Amino acid sequence: MAKKITNQTNIHSEGGSIYKSFLRPLLFTLPPETAHEVALHSLSFASGSKTLRNYLADKFSTPQFGKLERFGLSFSNPVGLAAGFDKNGVALQGLAALGFGHIEAGTVTYEPQPGNPRPRLFRLPADRALINRAGFNNEGAAAFAKRVSEARPSCVLGVSIGKSRAAADEDTIADYLKCFEIVLPIADYVAVNVSSPNTPGLRDLQKAEQLEALLRALQAQNKIRKPLLVKLAPELSLPDLELIVDVAKRCDVAGIIATNTTVNRDGLQTPETEIAACGAGGLSGAPLRESSTRMIANLYRLCASAMTIVGVGGIFSTADAWEKICAGASLVQLYTGFIYQGPSIAKRINIGLAEMLKQRGFNSLDEAVGSEAEGRKRI
Repeated sequence: MAKKITNQTNIHSEGGSIYKSFLRPLLFTLPPETAHEVALHSLSFASGSKTLRNYLADKFSTPQFGKLERFGLSFSNPVGLAAGFDKNGVALQGLAALGFGHIEAGTVTYEPQPGNPRPRLFRLPADRALINRAGFNNEGAAAFAKRVSEARPSCVLGVSIGKSRAAADEDTIADYLKCFEIVLPIADYVAVNVSSPNTPGLRDLQKAEQLEALLRALQAQNKIRKPLLVKLAPELSLPDLELIVDVAKRCDVAGIIATNTTVNRDGLQTPETEIAACGAGGLSGAPLRESSTRMIANLYRLCASAMTIVGVGGIFSTADAWEKICAGASLVQLYTGFIYQGPSIAKRINIGLAEMLKQRGFNSLDEAVGSEAEGRKRI
């Protein structure tokens, strides 16, 4: 087994090196959103080719982590792709072949919408970060559900839902419900996005009273009892988290995703003039790592026995993922790390996590979850 892992690590190191030395510089010559579209198109092609999918999937075997049961679903590994990469479900099978244990598609809205004007995605290479203000650009829930029903991925599929920009504030819950009804049959779980900074007023839905009204309405419509998760912003205070956790428990929420992007720009290495030129939007990547991990530890202390915590924010390596697992995350997700590190990142992190478990003497991933939560700084 040790020899197998070593061989896999060598293969993946080579794959990562090729990406960093050749493919990434080529893609980074393109505007960020154009590069994203090129990558999606390539992965969409892989999704349509069973031979290519099998080649990607069979070349590397996924390490075993013990029984990964999360909110009634079985996961092959703990590393997932965060919402935002494949909003329309065009490349799910190709992405699954890269080794992700789950994919969170979307964010999907009931109404098709173009999102904010371009440019709306920016790279900050000095910080290994992105700024985006896409604004939930997607083809709408109906088109998404039809496409996914015809080509499901071979891993757990989560679907992130959000508010249509065209929906009036008084129609927010009704709009979520219409989207929820359409995607529910094809989703393994549904993530409620109330934390994107790019839709006006959306983050107000994190306030306890508004959040409870939304979640109760969704659960009332959740007749087939699919797991419902909530994605939170990193700027929330500990008292805010305590209120949200109370609401989540009352509404039988299965999990909390921590965290979405941040509007904070403190401590960046990129010159302030370049940051200002990017304008408004959510910052993701390495600068978010520590704040998201602190929130995970706080959530674990508040609700570990009640619901699953999914850790997101600044994961580029095995060490980053391990940190979040030890803080209390039962699953992890990445997005910006995928952009900077390349398509072999999920496999490399999974192999590294398997090695880390052996080194630390854990018999399963579950034994590591939350093992260092108490020692982490509170918000």
